[in-house]
Amino acid sequence: MTTMLILVIVAALLFDFMNGWNDSANAIATVVSTRVMTPIVAVIFAASLNFLGALGHEKVAKMIGGGLVDASLLMGHQYVILAAMLAAATWVYVCTMRGLPISGSHSLIGGLLGASAGAFGIEVVKSAGIIKVLAALVLSPVLGFILGYILLVIVYWIAYFMKPKTVRKSFGRMQIISCGFMAYTHGMNDAQKVMGVIALALVLGGQLTSTADGVPTHIPLWVKITCATVMGVGTAAGGWRVIKTLGMKLAHIRPIEGFAAETAAGIVLTLKAGLGLPVSTTHTVAGSIMGVGTANSAKSVQWSVGKKMVYAWILTLPAAAILGALLALIGKFFFGQN
Repeated sequence: MTTMLILVIVAALLFDFMNGWNDSANAIATVVSTRVMTPIVAVIFAASLNFLGALGHEKVAKMIGGGLVDASLLMGHQYVILAAMLAAATWVYVCTMRGLPISGSHSLIGGLLGASAGAFGIEVVKSAGIIKVLAALVLSPVLGFILGYILLVIVYWIAYFMKPKTVRKSFGRMQIISCGFMAYTHGMNDAQKVMGVIALALVLGGQLTSTADGVPTHIPLWVKITCATVMGVGTAAGGWRVIKTLGMKLAHIRPIEGFAAETAAGIVLTLKAGLGLPVSTTHTVAGSIMGVGTANSAKSVQWSVGKKMVYAWILTLPAAAILGALLALIGKFFFGQN
């Protein structure tokens, strides 16, 4: 391996860690806010299932690795991937420190597109793949909202025939299952993105074969295990600021609402991962929480908090793209001939 390739892998794993740190809230925000689990227990539980989910399949990884940019035009220029990862990791870090549950997917995709186009022009971007991914990113919170709303109506109807104490106890236990489901699908979706980036870097460095259209033929086992482990460690690191925003500030929820929100988000993420589409777990979870909150009472949703989150999401992709393009231009100046 060359020094540049090693730097790319380190930067990708740094983003993987930051993504786990920020997105740990996605799986455990509701289960912590409803006091079904303590923060420490919830984080360890989520980290374990994140690891298992990351080893699930390769569809999302292959989309990131070859479905967004033309690898043939980037051959030998691994500094582009380094710039993309540094841009994405920087943006995730800044937003996490401010307690904003921004999209790691937007950060990564924005950084990759910005760095690639900044160094070699817009022709390096695969428009068909971008359209699919952007459509999935937009639709995921909408689907989360709708499904969260519908599921809560259903479980409210079921709970109507149960005693209040039984409702809290039963759905408290069920929320542990839904939390685990959410954590597993988070690993299945988000860790796959970093696997795809590392696979792309390996293709550009001649360390991995690819199909005619630049998609990696497979994801090496060491890449899967490393990415899964780093994301698990990042999840275990917490991200308490984001947990408070998602689980405590966005809407008032109890175990029954938490179960509906987590289940809705998990279903959406599973469907998208099965299609190989890298969606935002943050968007999906926030959408499901707001859908559940609206079904309970529109007044229970803190729309002002939701508005700030939307602004951060909208800003993420272009901000990461601009930062990625600037870093790629710097890299091209120093390494463009290598």
